[in-house]
Amino acid sequence: MKTYLAQRLVQMFFILLGVLTLTFLLSRVLPGSPVEMMLGHRPSVEQIEAARAELGLDKPVAVQFLVYLRDLAQGDLGTSLRTGQPVTSDLFNRFGATFELTTLALTIVIVVGIPLGVLSAVRQNTWPDHVVRTTSIAGMALPVFLIAMLMQMVFYGRLGWFPLQGRIDAEIALDFPFAQRTGFYLVDSLLAGQWEAFKSAALHLVLPVVTLAMASMAVVTRITRNTMVEVLQQDHIRTLRAYGVGSRKVYYKYALKATLIPLLTVIGLAYGYMLGGSVVVEFIFDWPGMGGYAVGGITRNDFPAVMGATLLLAVIYLSLNLVIDLLYHLVDPRLELK
Repeated sequence: MKTYLAQRLVQMFFILLGVLTLTFLLSRVLPGSPVEMMLGHRPSVEQIEAARAELGLDKPVAVQFLVYLRDLAQGDLGTSLRTGQPVTSDLFNRFGATFELTTLALTIVIVVGIPLGVLSAVRQNTWPDHVVRTTSIAGMALPVFLIAMLMQMVFYGRLGWFPLQGRIDAEIALDFPFAQRTGFYLVDSLLAGQWEAFKSAALHLVLPVVTLAMASMAVVTRITRNTMVEVLQQDHIRTLRAYGVGSRKVYYKYALKATLIPLLTVIGLAYGYMLGGSVVVEFIFDWPGMGGYAVGGITRNDFPAVMGATLLLAVIYLSLNLVIDLLYHLVDPRLELK
């Protein structure tokens, strides 16, 4: 186990180094310059040269990258050109919003998607199976941005059930303040006993969470259905039924357990997809998370912000994949860690 962990950590290091190298090169090759954002229109030559020297852009790209890695090793991600704050501080303040959004979306994917897949497999070729399969195909086919806009038009514009954007109503935040201990508004408002703030935060979460969960839930549902159909035809499941074991116990204790390995893989990939999809969802719903921060950095040539957001998302995704691989061994100890 220790050898496997050491190998995976070394592998993660080189993957992160590759991600940083590619992102750094792209940020320097793409059109646009952060100097323009710093100085505005029509700066003098002296101002341009001074700004380039301040940002280190007057050095060769290889030297700039080595300087960035040196600062990164010291825990310094640089200063955002857009906010004027350390990138580490900006990411810390926005991490809670993204993590709350993606974690709730993943919870919905697991709690709803897996039972739907089991139902579809058990009722194979009946109307519940057809409904689940059709819905899954639609969820996979529709792009995230289209789902988000449809949600806004229907549930805000037409029905007025849920708010359009943001994490909480401005009036509620002023009238019912609460300390941000964890960065999760639902948890922090509960700890403070501010029920109005909790209600507002919960309502603001509904549309972006459902939007983010739909495509991933479709994949999890279909994988669960297909693997369950195969498992339910195996001899040991037929034997359990012949011995009179209850259907619910057969489905969820024995058959579902046999599908956990592919399901864990899909859930890990789904979380990675949601991390990437959260960029679009946060931008559309004006969600103050890392996705919106990264988009703002890209559109305004804020190189330190883009590098910091990319690094943090890559670390989260790689760490989750490592956890999933370790869970394989817990689910089936017969599997060797390689």
